[in-house]
Amino acid sequence: METRTIRQRLPDLGSILTAVGFVLLVNLVGAAPSAIGSPDTPWFRALEKPWFYPPTIAFPVVWTLLFTLLGVALWLVWRSDADGRRLALGLFGAQMLFNVVWTPMFFTLEAPLAALGVIVVLWGLVAGTILAFRRVDRRGAALLVPYLAWITFAAVLNFELWRLNA
Repeated sequence: METRTIRQRLPDLGSILTAVGFVLLVNLVGAAPSAIGSPDTPWFRALEKPWFYPPTIAFPVVWTLLFTLLGVALWLVWRSDADGRRLALGLFGAQMLFNVVWTPMFFTLEAPLAALGVIVVLWGLVAGTILAFRRVDRRGAALLVPYLAWITFAAVLNFELWRLNA
C-alpha cells in the first residue's frame, strides 16, 4: 500500500510581507475617499432610507473585509506570469478608480444619480476584472465575487436612495 503525501509549498516570508503590503495598499486606497465624504452629514442623515438599509457599522466592516480580499486577489495576479496579467491588473486599477470616485460623487457632491452612473460602470469593471483574473489565477477571481455581490447590493441601495429622495 502506497501512501502519498501532498506537500503544498507555503509562501516565503518575503511573499507573505508583499501580500500584506498589497492588502494594506488596497485598504488605504479604498478608505481614502472617506476623508472627503461620508454619511455623517446633515444632507445624508435627512435622506429617506429604504427598508433594507443596513446598520451603519456594517459599512466599514464589510469594506475592510472586501478590500482585504481584493488585496490578496491583486497579489495573486501580480505575482503570476500567466498570459493576460497586464489586462487583469489594468482592469483592477480602473475599477479601483471608479470605486474611489463613488464616495465623493455621492456624499460630497450630494449627487445620487451621478453616483448611480459611477456604480453601474464600476459593476461592469468588476465583472470584467473577475473574468480577466480568472484567466490568470482562479483563486484571485473567486476572491472578487463577494465584492461584486456587494457592489450589486450597493447599486440597488444607491438607486433606492435616489428614487426615494428625487
